[in-house]
Amino acid sequence: MRTLNVNLEDRSYPIYIGSDVSLDNELYSKHIKTKKIALITNEQIADLYLSEITQTLNAFDLKTLVLPEGETEKNLETVGKAVEFLSDNGIDRDSSIIAFGGGVIGDITGFVASSYMRGISFLQVPTTLLAQVDSSVGGKTGVNIKTGKNLIGAFYQPSAVIADTRYLNTLEPNRFSEGLAEVIKYGLIRDKDFFVWLGKNTSRILTLEPEVMAHLIERCCQIKAEIVSEDEREGSVRAILNYGHTFGHAIESLTDYNVYTHGEAVSIGMVMAASMAERMRMLTQSDKKDITNLLESVNLPTKKPDLNSNDFLESMKRDKKVQDGEIRLILLEGIGKAIISNDYPNEILMKTISE
Repeated sequence: MRTLNVNLEDRSYPIYIGSDVSLDNELYSKHIKTKKIALITNEQIADLYLSEITQTLNAFDLKTLVLPEGETEKNLETVGKAVEFLSDNGIDRDSSIIAFGGGVIGDITGFVASSYMRGISFLQVPTTLLAQVDSSVGGKTGVNIKTGKNLIGAFYQPSAVIADTRYLNTLEPNRFSEGLAEVIKYGLIRDKDFFVWLGKNTSRILTLEPEVMAHLIERCCQIKAEIVSEDEREGSVRAILNYGHTFGHAIESLTDYNVYTHGEAVSIGMVMAASMAERMRMLTQSDKKDITNLLESVNLPTKKPDLNSNDFLESMKRDKKVQDGEIRLILLEGIGKAIISNDYPNEILMKTISE
């Protein structure tokens, strides 16, 4: 088992990484104060793994809420359903909730935990690659509304993250690939050597070699933990974690969240951001080609869908990084070096979203 920490003073917490770590009942006991706990998961994960995690948690009085699968469940109606479930089952202020699933379950559960009784403890047990390397770490929680993604939410840190690499063996290929979009993002924004390592180890990653996957997840979590420790609430440097996301969220929103997975949209968004940086002579043509090639080598899309450019721009203006009406973009000055910028020619932005 590999262990690293997110250092946030009194809100610091560990990340446990390895095969079978989710079956270690002592890890849960270390971070749960009371006997009565709740677990929130989805139908797919429940079918595969609910019985074994229930057995692991047999020392607790466990109440389980199983939600339908999918991004469309990430809404206020689901939050209301979850809050009623907790209340009906006597979950109190000292209880804990376990988020057992991918990014959607983690976002919903974290937001519910942040608001139920003004905040109760929760643990993340992420089951997808995307959740293990990204969404389970850092405390961002939230749900979508019609006008945009994650527009209602809170910064609320978990008590612990338990990332069991074994769950990746039952992940559908497209869900695994979408997680690799976030993995590649870390190399692009902070660690060129890691980006190069990913390119050299693509075949080993796609065959889920255990040691390779453990290293991959650990390095991603290290980078995110470093950034979150510097800037917990995205006042400055943490915004670079959104590389590709301003474009990607617009793609998701304009296609009603049912054409691309989050990671697929981010993959396209990263290429769009690279194209913009290339036009601004910040990024070389060779670097942009390397980015595109690596994304395509792990079966991710890189071409923008045909969407109305004015609608695209309006969707980008609803991004949470907008300040005084100006869209702040995360751009690359080279592989491994990201900057936050609102100093770019508008015509280059329009050309990027129109091509």
